[in-house]
Amino acid sequence: MSEKGVTTRQQIVVAATRLFHGEGIRAVSMDAVAEKAGVTKKTLYYHFTSKDELVAETIAARDQPTLELYMRWFAETDGTVADKVRGLFTKLGRSVDTPRWRGCGFLRTIAELANTPAHPAVKAGAAHKKRFEAWLETELRGHGVPDATALARRLVILLDGATTVMLIHRDLAYVDAAGQLALDLIERARSTR
Repeated sequence: MSEKGVTTRQQIVVAATRLFHGEGIRAVSMDAVAEKAGVTKKTLYYHFTSKDELVAETIAARDQPTLELYMRWFAETDGTVADKVRGLFTKLGRSVDTPRWRGCGFLRTIAELANTPAHPAVKAGAAHKKRFEAWLETELRGHGVPDATALARRLVILLDGATTVMLIHRDLAYVDAAGQLALDLIERARSTR
């Protein structure tokens, strides 16, 4: 263990995550990761046998914290289930409205590795998106929203689309518009019960 209870492996993952997110996966060498993590290349390869394994680990490490963030945003938003979903978009907009934001790490990784769909990081990113969709479906169903499966899928499309368009235009109006569409979809679904 290194300082503050962080293992060397965790230290490497944190350094790699920052580098990959800031510069892109293909642009970052294992030498750069070792230097940023403050370890030797031998130590890096002791913990990760390949760059592919390290990339996958950085994505897997973000899975639960990201899900927990959305769960917290949902829980902290007052009102109906439609208000809570709308709140996800509002809080997403606030969190990404900074010049330093580089987009969704899951989407960026999948896009950068799109020509290798069997890459472990692509699989980890896709698994995260499925877990998020399943969580959202469970919340919708728990709040009595009909056809929660189809609606959760539509909401994921809106969230990922809003994230992508925000990266392109850096304009919160897109996130706001997607959030309004999400609210409208839920209210329409609830009114047809």
